[in-house]
Amino acid sequence: MRVDLFDFDLPESSIALRPVEPRDAARMLVVRPEEETPEDRIVRDLPDLLRPGDVLVLNNTKVIPSRLYGLRVREETAARVEIMLHKREGADCWRAFARPAKKLQVGDRIRFGEASESTACELVRLDAEVEEKGEGGDVTLRFSFSGPFLDEAIARLGELPLPPYIAGKRATDDKDRTDYQTVYARDEGAVAAPTAGLHFTEDLFRRLDERGIARHFVTLHVGAGTFLPVKADDTSEHRMHAEWGSVSAETARALNEARARGGRIVAVGTTSLRLLESAAREDGSIAPFSGDTAIFITPGYRFKAVDVLMTNFHLPRSTLFMLVSAFAGLERMRAAYSHAIETGYRFYSYGDASLLFRH
Repeated sequence: MRVDLFDFDLPESSIALRPVEPRDAARMLVVRPEEETPEDRIVRDLPDLLRPGDVLVLNNTKVIPSRLYGLRVREETAARVEIMLHKREGADCWRAFARPAKKLQVGDRIRFGEASESTACELVRLDAEVEEKGEGGDVTLRFSFSGPFLDEAIARLGELPLPPYIAGKRATDDKDRTDYQTVYARDEGAVAAPTAGLHFTEDLFRRLDERGIARHFVTLHVGAGTFLPVKADDTSEHRMHAEWGSVSAETARALNEARARGGRIVAVGTTSLRLLESAAREDGSIAPFSGDTAIFITPGYRFKAVDVLMTNFHLPRSTLFMLVSAFAGLERMRAAYSHAIETGYRFYSYGDASLLFRH
């Protein structure tokens, strides 16, 4: 499909730079296939918009401080580079986006942090070697530390990777360290938050429990590539970056049993949806899954696992706006986004939510 079909004008004033407080006070636009006009609600209304027996599926990945600033050292010359980790490939190896990538060559060494004479503070310094260089600034880095030691070094030296449309307008601060994590984040490995989950609070979970709406967790470590705008003219020419995810056997069984009883599968976020669709069999049942997924969902895709999607508002020409258009219908989503812009909904990671019922 032509990528320009998924373009729209978005005023700068629509981009949220901070989340609302409390989290579940955010607005939520409800889009149903049988109703021409979307309904304006708030996230706190979610229990009333779902049915007893429905099941929420949430992504429990945890964002790591994956933006690193380093010094490339080559013979007698040095150059500063910014590294954005986006996919772990091994205990000591990460795929990353480098900027400016033209300053890097295979075999280059990058030094992060400062040298220290104290062995007790050795983790304030971290080295990496460029093992491979791909397209679009993509590089593979082999680090001098491995496993938990590498994780600790990244935590010390890294910066929380707020999306560029926020980071370009204000500095990251300590409040973001809480705001940019879901209240149920557990498994470290994401470089971007599963943003639909940012709206949930313990009080909202309590009210969902009282309504008889269960919840189960999956893990998909969100990569920065998921949120990049599509630069190709046609969707067939776009390549998705792979992300690692898992659906446990216990979760798969619980979701299949819930659906057999007539419950609907409600994916919280496009990351949960993409993982569930990757794990789904042709008959719609969900199998245990562990591995990479690069599923790219555009209009025409036949959904197998997910009945309802809760998600934020996405970038023009992005794979995520293509996904919601496949789920709820392109014209319906263009109309819904137009309504959202006209009525002051807040867009992107810290913005408002939408609740989409499958077309």
